Parts: sequence; structure tokens; C-alpha cells
Amino acid sequence: MIKNKYLNEEVEFSCEVFPPKRNDEMYDIFQTLDDISILKPDYISVTYGAGGSNSKKTAKIAAYIQHICEVESLAHMTAVGMNPESLQKLLTELHSKGIKRILALRGDRPRNMTGEDYQNRYYKYASDIIPEVKKNGDFKIYAACYPEKHPESPDIDSDIRHLKEKVDMGIDELITQMFFDNEKLYRFMDKIEKAGINANIHAGIMPITRANQLGTSVSLSGSSVPSKLTGLIAKYSEDTEGMKKAGIEYAVNQIDDLMKHGVKGIHLYSMNKADVTIDIYNAII
Repeated sequence: MIKNKYLNEEVEFSCEVFPPKRNDEMYDIFQTLDDISILKPDYISVTYGAGGSNSKKTAKIAAYIQHICEVESLAHMTAVGMNPESLQKLLTELHSKGIKRILALRGDRPRNMTGEDYQNRYYKYASDIIPEVKKNGDFKIYAACYPEKHPESPDIDSDIRHLKEKVDMGIDELITQMFFDNEKLYRFMDKIEKAGINANIHAGIMPITRANQLGTSVSLSGSSVPSKLTGLIAKYSEDTEGMKKAGIEYAVNQIDDLMKHGVKGIHLYSMNKADVTIDIYNAII
């Protein structure tokens, strides 16, 4: 927990890491986790490869966080590419490793999955696996939400209706997709409150520390990029260190404003950068 210096309340601080593609890079992620764990975040989440491509690494890294770093781990679980047998196998593995938190996601279509297989996949949405997770272990279940709506939703109201359906199935906490304009989140929080959704919100913040970072992840997320941020990127496009400092400052200012507005959770998309995570943490406490 970190202390909200404006409201004298506790705020959860967490971050996300992703498994390396190569096995010989596993040591690097363990070193990153050792460095981050010194901050004693409330939890560290681990992403899950599309179609289960990194599922074994996800479980291994989550167990390292839980037992070696002694920090609560949150394992991502994507429905796409899953069937009841593979889902049960993964749930059993996570339970055996002492993992208590799961982020239930639909997931993006894997590159090696044909359009026909994607359309005929067993689990269509994250909501399809939530009941299975609930009845197969005492997991705390998280779900994703989109301050600017899911890219495939026709409008924000439809998106919020589907979100309420997920929450009513037994979701405990919500983590937002990355966003760069806090006003988008505040409007979203007003809407979900009116819709009767009362799960805790963890605001997803991605520090933009490289000029070329606004690529696939941002376009897939549906997040808009305000002119203030694009201006910083243009200004520091040839200045690597300047961009890093400006990106950290932008994220810190976002978090500072979120705490002023009483947001209860900050979830940092760390991009496996321990130094950036530590710098931001030290600036907000």
C-alpha cells in the first residue's frame, strides 16, 4: 500500500510484467522481479501468451513472485485458444503453486490461429471462463475494463452493460486498460457507478519512455493519445534520456492527479523495466 498524500487514505500499488520469449532470458525477468519486489507492491501481475504460448512461463514466474519475492502474484488467463481440458489443467497448476489471484481475459487472436478456428473457438469471451474459475479453486478474480470502451464494442454504454454482467458473475476487482487522459477515467467511473458496478478500480498506467513505444499495444487497446503526450514524443524523438525522463514525469503527474481524485489502485504497465517502476514509485510516495 502507498499513502494517498492528499486524502490520507491507502492506495494499492501494483505492476505488470510479461514472460520473455526466449528461455535464456528467464534470468533477466527474475532479476527484474527481485528489484521491483523491494518496493513491496500489493501484487505483481504476469501476462499470458496468446493461445497459451507462454502459459508455463506465466505459472513459473507467478510462483517466483509468490514464493521467492514474497509478493502476491496475479496470473493472467486468456480464454482464446482454451478448452475445458486445458483450462482445468492450468487452474490445477496455478492452485498447486499457491497462486490465489487470476485476471480473466478474452485475449487476442493468436497469429497461428486461422480465422475459422478463431470464430469457432470454445470460449468466446472472458465471461465464459469466469464461472469455471470460480468453481475450481478459491481464486480472487480480476477482470479488465476499458475507460474508452473496448475497441470492438459499438459504444461505451454497451461495453458497460457487458462489464456489469462480468462483475455480477463474481469479479472481485477491475484493472483498466492503459489510458493517457485522466478525464476519460473519471467519466468512465461515473458511468459504472450509475450502472451499479461497485468493484474496486485499479487504474492502468503505462509510462511512455521511448519515442517508438506508441505502437501495437496502444492501437490494440483503443486508447487515445492526447496532444500533450504526442508533443513530448515529438520533442524528445531524438533524445533517448530526455524521452525517458519526460515519460516518467508524465506518468507521475497522471498518478498524482488520480490520487487527488480518490482512485484506490494504481497498476503500472512496467514493460519489464524495474528502473522506471522504481523511479515512479519513489516519486509518488
